[in-house]
Amino acid sequence: MAKVVIKVSELMGRHRINQRELTALTGIRPGTVSQLWHGTTKRIEIEQIGKLCQVLKCQPGDLFEYVPDEK
Repeated sequence: MAKVVIKVSELMGRHRINQRELTALTGIRPGTVSQLWHGTTKRIEIEQIGKLCQVLKCQPGDLFEYVPDEK
């Protein structure tokens, strides 16, 4: 089944930012940051995407990757 992979943990690693720092810099709840880091979140607000892009110095497309079916 096709899926969208969340790449927040990869970007955090590049910038050497931990979950606590990302929470402080974005104002996103710690539980939400944890879900993003683990790639288990079911939804994300546009405002949160903007905050992540600002802190991680990226574009929205850098946060996600679409992986199609292998058919």
